[in-house]
Amino acid sequence: MTTDDLSGMAPLVARLSRGGQRLRHADRTHPWVLDTAVVVLVFLMFCLPDLLHDGVGDGDGDGPRRFRLAFTQLPVAGTLALQAGLVLPLLWRRRKPVVAFGAIAAVFVLQWSLNTPLRADVALFVALYSLALHGRLRQLPWACAAMAGAMALVAVRVSAAVSVWDALFFLLSTATAALALGMMVRIRRAQLAGLRERAARLEIERDQRSRLATATERTRVAREMHDIVGHNLSVIITLADAGAYATDIAPERGKEALRLIGDTGRQALGELRRVLGVLRETADGPPDRPELSPQPGIADIEALCATVRAAGLEVVYRTSGDVDALDGGVQLTVYRIVQEALTNTLKHSDTGTRVYLAILVEDSRLTIRVKDTGPATPPGPPNEEGHGLVGMRERAALYDGTVSAGPTAAGGWNVEAVLDLTPQSGADR
Repeated sequence: MTTDDLSGMAPLVARLSRGGQRLRHADRTHPWVLDTAVVVLVFLMFCLPDLLHDGVGDGDGDGPRRFRLAFTQLPVAGTLALQAGLVLPLLWRRRKPVVAFGAIAAVFVLQWSLNTPLRADVALFVALYSLALHGRLRQLPWACAAMAGAMALVAVRVSAAVSVWDALFFLLSTATAALALGMMVRIRRAQLAGLRERAARLEIERDQRSRLATATERTRVAREMHDIVGHNLSVIITLADAGAYATDIAPERGKEALRLIGDTGRQALGELRRVLGVLRETADGPPDRPELSPQPGIADIEALCATVRAAGLEVVYRTSGDVDALDGGVQLTVYRIVQEALTNTLKHSDTGTRVYLAILVEDSRLTIRVKDTGPATPPGPPNEEGHGLVGMRERAALYDGTVSAGPTAAGGWNVEAVLDLTPQSGADR
């Protein structure tokens, strides 16, 4: 079969699929329609010929004479009663398969006890198929035993015309085929239901992952905005206050404060454009890509300390270990933690406060210590403290780190963060 043949069959397959979906929907809406159709079909194919020709193998010349003489011919009323007992229970073959099978089996045994064959006996095989498809699996052994007994009764009754073993082989093969077909359809439906459930679960998990990713990105952006705006505004406010006092006393110091305010504002504006530009690129697509600047790292901490010194604090900064070899994610985390700690010191300490900043790298451990000689009081209102410390702890947690903060015994405030630099496979940092 060529590719053109397969492509030509695609519309037919699509129409058949849509037709099957409509039939399943109609069956769920009106289940009695299909059951009634099955009963009508069985009656037309298997009951009506017996009524028209007065018995199996009679009137057509299609059966040997000894086969016709071996059975009892019932009147039309009796035949109709037995046919009704065999066919009508099929109306409940899906809702109550055990009841339907039991009723048909009872009529079947009664019919063959009267030594009367009917084409409507096929209803017993339909009932066995329906029981295998819709019934409980633990009920199948009893149904199979009853089916075997009924088939043995038929084999004995037809022994005058057919060998018992030949009759048993044919009848049991037919029953096995009905049972196997029911089990196959049942297993197939269970597999399809499992696939649909798995697809629905995967869709839910995909939506949950999307929401979690969105929430994580919002948290990251909020953290960046807090660090950028909080630090730079604190520096600007401190410089503005200092410049206002120095305008009358030392105009040159006032001009210097204004220059530093401009530099700090431009730096903050550049960082905000970087963060907001990434968001705009994600929302609007690749066109109009923003000009991105590198994320700050440990090399930028010296410039950060310079802005804090310009605001009136004395910062003593030192490093130990190979800090330049750290990857960009660790360096950004260190920078933001130091920035937040210096911002808190700048907000809540007086001019002339000395800050000791140390970044120590020892094997797979990185320690950040920020200690000041200011007042030993919590850094600001509870809400502000919460945002700052929570932000630092969230950044440290990315590297299985911890952050501790509190007053020192000699006065002042101390912040210490410890990061684990052990590589983690599959970590997204």
